[in-house]
Amino acid sequence: MHAYATVCGLTLVRAHDKAGDAAMIAGYLGSSDQFDEAIGDYAVAYADQVEVDYKAFVKAVRSGRLKADVSPSRLATALR
Repeated sequence: MHAYATVCGLTLVRAHDKAGDAAMIAGYLGSSDQFDEAIGDYAVAYADQVEVDYKAFVKAVRSGRLKADVSPSRLATALR
């Protein structure tokens, strides 16, 4: 199993290594702003979702529905 996992890992590393050709990626993306806009939109949406998730997390901890494994004083500071 160890040998198989090693071969899988090495194959994955090699595949990712081949994916980093900047000239090829630039040629694929072209000169429009479409990709830049899509990445920006994704980043903003992701940040918004993180805020929603964090508020739900804080609410769950405060209500006792989710247990937090930190001291009460650290938790109070973290949840401000």
